[in-house]
Amino acid sequence: MQMEQDVRLARQGDREAFARLIKNMELNLYGVARSIVKRDEDCADAIQEAILKAYIGLHALKEPTYFKTWMFRILINECNKILKRQKANMLVEELPTVSSSVSEYETVDLKEAVDRLDETLRTVIILYYFEDMSLKQISEILETSEGAVKTRLHRARQTLARWLENSTERKIGYEPC
Repeated sequence: MQMEQDVRLARQGDREAFARLIKNMELNLYGVARSIVKRDEDCADAIQEAILKAYIGLHALKEPTYFKTWMFRILINECNKILKRQKANMLVEELPTVSSSVSEYETVDLKEAVDRLDETLRTVIILYYFEDMSLKQISEILETSEGAVKTRLHRARQTLARWLENSTERKIGYEPC
C-alpha cells in the first residue's frame, strides 16, 4: 500500500516519495545487478541509469502496483546494455583462456555454479530463488511467457544439479562405473 501511494506521489513530482521507493529496493536492485554484470562499478552504472530512466519515465507506468516489476525490467535492460558494450569492446586476444584444471572445479559451490550459468538462466534463477518473484512477475520483467520462464528454470536446475553432482563426486573421489 505504501509503495503504491509513494508511486502516486512521485508521479505528482514528490522527489522524497521516489527516493523512498528506491531506498526500499536498493538491496534487491544491487543483488540483481550484481548477478548479471559482476563488477561493482558496472552495478553502480546500471542502477544509476535504471533509477534515472524510472524517474523520467514514471508517468509511463500504468499501474502503481507493478512499480517493482517495472523497475527490475529497466535494471535488467541496463545491465544487458552494459554486457553488450563490454562484449563489443573485448578484443579477441583479451579473451580469457579456459582452464581445464580439476582444482578449479573442486571448489564449486552453489553461488559459483549460479554465476557460471548462461545469462538468461542465471537471471531467472536469481529472480525466482533469491528475489522470491513469481513466474508471472519474472515473465513480465523479461517480457516473455511464463512457459519460457518455466523452461529456463528447469534447464538451470538441471545444469546446476549436474555441475554440483560432478563437483561433489570429484571432492570425494567418486568415479561412476
